[in-house]
Amino acid sequence: MDWMSKLWNVMTVGPTVPSAYLDKRLHNNKDYGMNIFDPNASACLNWLSGKPKGSVLYVSFGSIASLGTEQMEEIGWALKQRDGYFLWVVRETEKPKLPDNYIQETSNKGLVVTWCPQLEVLSHESIGCFLTHCGFNSVLEALSLGVSMLAMPQWTDQATNAKYIEDVWQVGIRTRHDKKGIVRRETIEHGIKELLMEVGEKGKKIRKNSIKWKNLASKAVDAGGNSDNNIDKFIAKLLSI
Repeated sequence: MDWMSKLWNVMTVGPTVPSAYLDKRLHNNKDYGMNIFDPNASACLNWLSGKPKGSVLYVSFGSIASLGTEQMEEIGWALKQRDGYFLWVVRETEKPKLPDNYIQETSNKGLVVTWCPQLEVLSHESIGCFLTHCGFNSVLEALSLGVSMLAMPQWTDQATNAKYIEDVWQVGIRTRHDKKGIVRRETIEHGIKELLMEVGEKGKKIRKNSIKWKNLASKAVDAGGNSDNNIDKFIAKLLSI
């Protein structure tokens, strides 16, 4: 960014996550003011409230990504096989790809919804990690809220975002697909166990880094932070023109 500022008057701001989740200076600033789909907020939050801290896997592939039936089945079986809670966002158009009777058979430990209030979900204390397609908005929200990620990129910038998640920020694990381009259930299940610190030591380091980035995000947008100062400088320059 330093070299860019020598060419143009560039200043960074953000992360642009609503204030209620970061600096908390605007308590009513809780969302972006729009939803692509109608979120089932009460069902999601009521269900999460009854779960232990850090115990729930949140799964969402955003508003556009469409997985193949075989990949949906692999994810479904990974969630069904493991002994743990999950909240899975499956858009209405994707539901036919679920295994037969899947929602009913996993109702004792899972909740499948067509959409949810993601910021409220990610900030809930019961969430332990996030299986994500690595869309930039989802990544930025999870990074800002201190949630570890299991990365399953699909297209465009998502592979780059997954690279940052695993190797640069070190706040998650990137899944690897087989020769058919499918991430298998064993890979998914092992990644979840690592992030929820059920096996190995890797999850502990990732959780520590996740909290570090959450604190840095809050500091940047809070009064006197880099983002806050840059916004003030930008406004001052506009007023001086």
